[in-house]
Amino acid sequence: MSSLLATRRGLQRKILTVLAIGQVLGALGTGASFSIGSLMAVQISGSPALGGLSATFATLGTAILAFPLARYANRWGRRWALSLGLFIAAAGSTIVVAADLAQSFPLFIVGIALVGAGNAVNLQTRFAATDLAQPTTRARDLSLVVWATTVGVVIGPNLVGPGDGLGLSLGLPSLAGAFVIAAFFYVVGVVFYAIGLRPDPLLEARAQRVRDGVEVPSTKRSIGAAFGILRATPMAAAAVVALALSHGVMVGIMSMTPVHLSMMNVILPLIGLTVSLHTAGMYAFSPLFGWLADRWGRISVIVLGQVILLAALVLNALAPHDMTAIVISMILLGLGWSAATVAASALLTESVTPEDRPSVQGLSDTLMSLTAAAAGAAAGLTLSAIGYGALSAVTIALTVGVTCTVLIVRARTRGAPTA
Repeated sequence: MSSLLATRRGLQRKILTVLAIGQVLGALGTGASFSIGSLMAVQISGSPALGGLSATFATLGTAILAFPLARYANRWGRRWALSLGLFIAAAGSTIVVAADLAQSFPLFIVGIALVGAGNAVNLQTRFAATDLAQPTTRARDLSLVVWATTVGVVIGPNLVGPGDGLGLSLGLPSLAGAFVIAAFFYVVGVVFYAIGLRPDPLLEARAQRVRDGVEVPSTKRSIGAAFGILRATPMAAAAVVALALSHGVMVGIMSMTPVHLSMMNVILPLIGLTVSLHTAGMYAFSPLFGWLADRWGRISVIVLGQVILLAALVLNALAPHDMTAIVISMILLGLGWSAATVAASALLTESVTPEDRPSVQGLSDTLMSLTAAAAGAAAGLTLSAIGYGALSAVTIALTVGVTCTVLIVRARTRGAPTA
């Protein structure tokens, strides 16, 4: 038994290494493309008012593609689902380059929506890390893959400069070069997953249960069935609420912070530094929150994440024009998101049966992305109507809602067995 456990742990370490490297490749593509998308939208459309549609449609693309990719994983395994997602993102990047050449805004919208598949893959990868994980280290394993995203999101935006040079050398418009680089990393990711993710973690987990004498039913989960599972599993539903609303808080405030800082006449390098520090808070400390979630429990760390988010929002509300306060708030916003996302993702995974996990995880990613799109749109309207400080103040209601939800569900289900 001990040798079998050691073999399984060794296999999990290999899987985590492959997923982490693949996560870096996907994040490099996403970082390179998303950072320049709004500028290209303005260049092609000729209207600054349409610049925000790049992020909107990329997020909607993530939401639309997350569940189909999860269903594909349920049938064919993570290896081919992740490869397919990155292939779609590479195709989307290519379409964006074609749109830039043709100066076609509708074609650009189609391409940037398909690029959203890259982010859907990044989201699914964290769940792939849990397929073979031991219950005692599930959150830590998930968090290590989330941490790997740090490399891509930090380096990716810095590839915009080289992308300009590449685009000009290829006879393309300068902004198109970033999407050429993105397509390259996505294609490398496709090949890497197809070759390296062997055995497939999801299929191997099922095979291990069969070897252990567990009957593994053949399932084909629709989105309606996934909603049904959430209705029947309060703890899983609470985890999805925590994931979606925590993501909405982060996106809503972060998307408006650069706008608010520009209205304060803050110089661009300082705005960029603020965003970088926020991003570091999102990913760099995820292993710490994974470790805490394994030891303190998932609910405790979700609540910790809400407390950190609350601190960020209160600081913004009290000092909306203090640059130091805003920088600290953005770091806290990233840390709170990280704590909530890592712990809630682990809670969702262990709250449903292994056969139901891929579809429920895909539905969760879809709801996260739809919430982000709605939060970004609502935050823009709120900022223009009542200001940045008041925007942060009203957003506090979301953190309170998450905290109440998870604590009430824990109280009502205390002592109930987990999946």
